[in-house]
Amino acid sequence: MFHLNDHYQKYRSGWMKYKYGLVTVFFLVITFVVGDSNLVRRYSYDEKIRDLENEINHYRKEIAAGRKKINDLRFNREWLERYAREEYFMKKENEDVFIIVEK
Repeated sequence: MFHLNDHYQKYRSGWMKYKYGLVTVFFLVITFVVGDSNLVRRYSYDEKIRDLENEINHYRKEIAAGRKKINDLRFNREWLERYAREEYFMKKENEDVFIIVEK
């Protein structure tokens, strides 16, 4: 009987040593692998955030360029004339305009 009791005490003491470690590992696995906020999703969300921030910066640069172009068109008559000629093929009364299409 004592032999069985000694074996049980050894088994129980061994389990008690690692109980907190096993519970901690189990908790970390559940938290970072199985939960809603697992590491794979978190990484994909971070990547998506970086892509969207890059897109925001790109559009901010485009907006700044567009505002500069609008200001040039409002206040610079030469720039307005150049823009009208290039984009809308406008011309003065005594001019001929030739449009060359590259193939």
